[in-house]
Amino acid sequence: MRLIVGIAATAMAFVAAPAVAEDVIKVGVIVEMSGPFAPYGHQITAGMRAYMKAKGDKAAGSKIELVIKDTTGPAPDVAKRHAQELVTRDKVQFLAGFGLTPNAMAVAAVATEAKVPMIVMNAATSALTTKSPYIVRVSFTLPQVTAPMAEWAAKNKIKKVYTLVSDYAPGADAEAAFKKVFTAYGGQVVGSVKVPLRNPEFSPFIQRIKDAKPEAVFIFTPAGETAVAFMKAFTERGLDKAGIKLYATGDVTDDDVLDAMGDAALGVITTHHYSAAHNSPENDAFKNAYAEVAKANARPNFMAVGGWDGMHVIYEIANKLGGKIGGKIGGKIGGRIDGDRAIAAAKGMTIASPRGPIRIDPATRDVVQDVYVRKVQKLDGRTFNVEFDKFANVKDPGKS
Repeated sequence: MRLIVGIAATAMAFVAAPAVAEDVIKVGVIVEMSGPFAPYGHQITAGMRAYMKAKGDKAAGSKIELVIKDTTGPAPDVAKRHAQELVTRDKVQFLAGFGLTPNAMAVAAVATEAKVPMIVMNAATSALTTKSPYIVRVSFTLPQVTAPMAEWAAKNKIKKVYTLVSDYAPGADAEAAFKKVFTAYGGQVVGSVKVPLRNPEFSPFIQRIKDAKPEAVFIFTPAGETAVAFMKAFTERGLDKAGIKLYATGDVTDDDVLDAMGDAALGVITTHHYSAAHNSPENDAFKNAYAEVAKANARPNFMAVGGWDGMHVIYEIANKLGGKIGGKIGGKIGGRIDGDRAIAAAKGMTIASPRGPIRIDPATRDVVQDVYVRKVQKLDGRTFNVEFDKFANVKDPGKS
């Protein structure tokens, strides 16, 4: 009788025992999913999901889970609150995303206190990686893509340029980098103007540029509606007909908005690190995976590539560390190592990206990559940024 009871008890214990929980690596994604900068968040998260679609949703035996939070736009207080909740309540092992610099800056202190790796997939202010030792950037910096534009313009016999940039930190970076390099090559900046980040009215500024009669205008505005509005005003005010050339960073002719710009963008020359027209097997694979997770006919842009490459870095860190990633303020949790080893694993990492080869500079935790000179042209009836020149292995000039 005792034997029967014992067998029955053992059987009940076996049935009642809970299944072993699957290890999960949580990635807290802080992005702009609504408001005027909503395309940023949608491109970044689509790039992240495309990577998971192509490579599977596990790394080092652990399931990867995205926890997405919407900042609604440039809202540092909202971004910081999201980061604090993701760390303390959701127990994420990574913070990621960050379309806009003000939001990324606000979260840097949280990453430092929590010792949580922070993977920046777009925000481009040069100083960002200096704000926390736990930041790794896979996107670009404004000086990194602006300095090549200034050098290229000067070497192609442009002598007088007017600059127009959005009035926030990346705009200041772009303006300073362009002036420094362009004047070093003998060029002259004949005027400069800063426009509001939100709802800028370009027409009066563009008339001022037209009246100054420069050979060219260099501009930086965030990708999206602002860039479309500038291109419309540039054409309406007749700067192109006045013979004034337009040079810019690739944000202005972002792949995501080229169709909306139409023929007005034809001939615009930019420098940037990614184009949907980039010719490589890695880019083909990326675009195929992106098409499976994004809306029909959507074209991936540089933010989507940031999302893809950011996930690549996260997977590589997880694999290097056997899935044991830190995620608690002050050190270890459940035997898992803290974020210091995660950051160490990222330093010096090389990736075959859809944009071309990239490397995480171990000294700065910033990306080193090729920067391309592109011209807007039509391919099969649609406009693309067609690459025709290249600056290889470019570091952020502010940290070189």
